[in-house]
Amino acid sequence: MAFVKNLFDKNFIEYASYVIRDRAIPDLEDGLKPVQRRIMHTLFKIDDGRFHKVAGVVGECMKYHPHGDASIGGALVVLANKGIFIDKQGNFGNMFTGDPASAPRYIECRVHPVAKDFLYNPDITEYVPSYDGRNTEPVVFRAKVPVALIIGAEGIAVGMATKILPYNFKEVLEAEIKCLKGEKFEIYPDVPTGGLIDVSNYNDGNGKIVTRAKFDMSDEKKIVITELPVDTTSDSLLNSIENAYKAGKIKIGAIDDFTTDHCQIEIKLPRGVYAKDVEKALYAYTDCEKSISCSMLVIKDNMPVAMTATEIIKYYAKKLTQIIKDELEFERNKLTEELHARTLERIFIEERIYKKIESMKTAEGVLKAVKDGFVPFKKELIRPVTDEDVETLLKIPIRRISLFDINKNKDQVTAINDRLKLIAKKLKNLTACAVEYLNGMIDKFKPEALVRRTQIAKFSAVEVKKIVKRETPLRYDDKGYLGTGISGGTEVLKVTPYDRIFFVRKSGIYTVCDVPQKLFVDSGMWYCNYADKDIINDTLFTIIYRDPKTQYAYIKRCRVASWIMNRDYMFAPNGMEVLHVDTRKNFKFTLHYIKKPRITKLEENFKTNDYQEKGLKAQGVRLTNKAVDKVVVESSQKELF
Repeated sequence: MAFVKNLFDKNFIEYASYVIRDRAIPDLEDGLKPVQRRIMHTLFKIDDGRFHKVAGVVGECMKYHPHGDASIGGALVVLANKGIFIDKQGNFGNMFTGDPASAPRYIECRVHPVAKDFLYNPDITEYVPSYDGRNTEPVVFRAKVPVALIIGAEGIAVGMATKILPYNFKEVLEAEIKCLKGEKFEIYPDVPTGGLIDVSNYNDGNGKIVTRAKFDMSDEKKIVITELPVDTTSDSLLNSIENAYKAGKIKIGAIDDFTTDHCQIEIKLPRGVYAKDVEKALYAYTDCEKSISCSMLVIKDNMPVAMTATEIIKYYAKKLTQIIKDELEFERNKLTEELHARTLERIFIEERIYKKIESMKTAEGVLKAVKDGFVPFKKELIRPVTDEDVETLLKIPIRRISLFDINKNKDQVTAINDRLKLIAKKLKNLTACAVEYLNGMIDKFKPEALVRRTQIAKFSAVEVKKIVKRETPLRYDDKGYLGTGISGGTEVLKVTPYDRIFFVRKSGIYTVCDVPQKLFVDSGMWYCNYADKDIINDTLFTIIYRDPKTQYAYIKRCRVASWIMNRDYMFAPNGMEVLHVDTRKNFKFTLHYIKKPRITKLEENFKTNDYQEKGLKAQGVRLTNKAVDKVVVESSQKELF
């Protein structure tokens, strides 16, 4: 059994680790999950400027992704709808209505030029063998912008989950620029469907937002939903409104959905109902208002880490300067090698070093002759001549030697040197280069594509209890049943499903509970009201009870300050017989005594204002030393409920 347990533990840990790092959680470096990264790698590999069938792209991607075509196709559609990675052609679904995309064989895509700019640089990207070893794929892309923030992410792993809302592309880059300049910045989510969001409890990406639909109520007899809440489609919103209507929670006349490339749901109201009357109910009972919890969990250094939006911006600001440095250094090394090659070629041809190899009969002799030929020009060389350099020179065609243009070579060398000087200048001021790059990225988009769609607002959540109307009758019948499901009987209160009620049984037991459908409370209930502390605390209860052993009567006046739901409490001490419960502050009552020898006075009058209010747990005050037969209350008490 120990072996089985160890095996299970090991396999579970490996599975959990795989799901977290390789399936559900995006990597901080490029903001992509593995399937998304493999899709982009495929598009980069097959890019020729023309559109490709999505089915073909999926097939190519299966070389790198071991989980089948369905997961690849779905992920590609989602990625294409982000707008900055993939150019699309055909029906890729509708984010407003929730309609799915057409089959992969009918739609086409290609990599977006902007994505190639900020995501793809094979010269500084680390590649590893694919799952079957036949191909290579990137470990992560060296992304220059915070992709995780721009496109958002959602995933559930083993024991953890991530929920990153998308941000506005321009605002993210502007925040990164401010960070590079040492200025303060704030950023908040922005989704393509628009709507309103309250970020009071957002906590920089690890709290929650309250999101609402946007209404047009210019016509008081009609409400038009023009923008959707976050993570909502017109179809799901429509269903929630219809369900609320069927449940009797909102009053509407008709509803029509005209949503296409923007949201337009028209709600027509019945006679006597106006837009302002329905607005709060829509927020309370439908998906017009939602609360969304966010968790900015990403993979950093191969481990799951919870970060904030500010931390990600700062990370990318620092990372961008490093990427630019790596690119410039790679280009500098490449140009240096090219300059070296141009110099070798010029000397090799101008000084006719190739003539010296004509008499050589061995490969070693040829190699030595060429290297010796460069000795007088050692000062002009960038580095020593290697065997590889010699091999390259020997491969120069005779035609090229004969047509060698010294001036052209000189111009090329000059251009290379000019570029090397510019690179050296940029390396001394990487921050300015980073700012220039980000501003250039913003300029590549049309202004209308960078406009914020989601409006930040501050609003408090609508409390259902406050807007629902008390319309359901709570009844009490002669059989002792109390509830909303009782036909006949006496109507006690008008209630809602969210109310709680306080009632006192004939035995003097009081209870607080939710509104019952049908509850037996016994006949002769003394009191029933809303279990509102302001109401109950203000109510003075007068309890007249009798000791069954001595037949002596007692009075107790108290208030109820607190309670526990569905728990029975006694007004009178245990074992006592409750004769009367009243909620009037002052009234008169008469005690009738049991006939006994030497008792001439068989009744006596009392006033409640002669007795002080005491605590709920206090004992009552004995009214008399005579055995009490019954109590008669002055002018029958008003209805207590």
